[in-house]
Amino acid sequence: MIARKEIWNYLDNGQVWAGIYKNSQNMLHWHYDCELVQVKEGAIDVYCDRRKYTLTKGQSLFIDSGQVHYMHAHTTDTLLYTIVFDDVLLRPFAEKIRLSSPKLYGNYPVDELYMTLKHILSDKKTFYTTEASCEVTKMMIWIFRNERLIKRSSVDSTAQAFKSLLEEISEKYRYYTFDDAVSFMGMSDAYFSRYFRSMAGVTFSQYLNFVRTERAVEMIQANRSVPVTEISDQCGFGTIRNFNRIFKELTGFPPSQIPQDFLLKQEFIHASDSAFHPTLGDCDLYESPTPPPVKQGT
Repeated sequence: MIARKEIWNYLDNGQVWAGIYKNSQNMLHWHYDCELVQVKEGAIDVYCDRRKYTLTKGQSLFIDSGQVHYMHAHTTDTLLYTIVFDDVLLRPFAEKIRLSSPKLYGNYPVDELYMTLKHILSDKKTFYTTEASCEVTKMMIWIFRNERLIKRSSVDSTAQAFKSLLEEISEKYRYYTFDDAVSFMGMSDAYFSRYFRSMAGVTFSQYLNFVRTERAVEMIQANRSVPVTEISDQCGFGTIRNFNRIFKELTGFPPSQIPQDFLLKQEFIHASDSAFHPTLGDCDLYESPTPPPVKQGT
């Protein structure tokens, strides 16, 4: 399944959610909210800002608004403090600057912040949502004071253009070409190829084939009486031979044998105004002072 934008809805018009995840596993995704994490037990790989970071017990990482990312715990008993908050809390002091690296190199008591938020969000005293926001803001000011900072620049606008490109691909996948993508991004062929791979982890051709195959799976599952040749044409594969080869490579099944409950899973990002829940089934919400926020979409 291609990952889509994740949308968080906080309780009581608040701006903060906190919880501990066990065996955190999710697909590549993004959201406008910010996310501060620290490993409580075990170790985890986090792909963020076009790089992979490995965190061990006590190490922290900050995911800024709009940064594409995914996580894979090393073991099933890995525990991760997770604090998600509205990016509006950063705007008074970080509208034009950002951290140079998602991984934090200072020692910050994110575990203590979590316990404080757990108490605040559980008790729900008068003005508790404001109190929670203040606690998170204080921590982020501390972090921004002590970590290396850089200006928000054209790099950020290019990343936004990349998300828009993926929206284009999702809408026009039947006829979309490499040249269309290069023109959309305003890059040379060689630079675009390197940039796309660094962002998505695959080549443009591989990504386009995945989008087309995902759509083909959906069409087959919706109506198995539709001829395979028609599905191949509607999804932009060109020839039935090409369709059969790519479909089998990505799904492990020929088109006629794809299971009705099959889901095509890969770690790609797809920018969209619709939303999804990126958490994979093996991941558990180990603890939270409040119910998980409602995440819009499917």
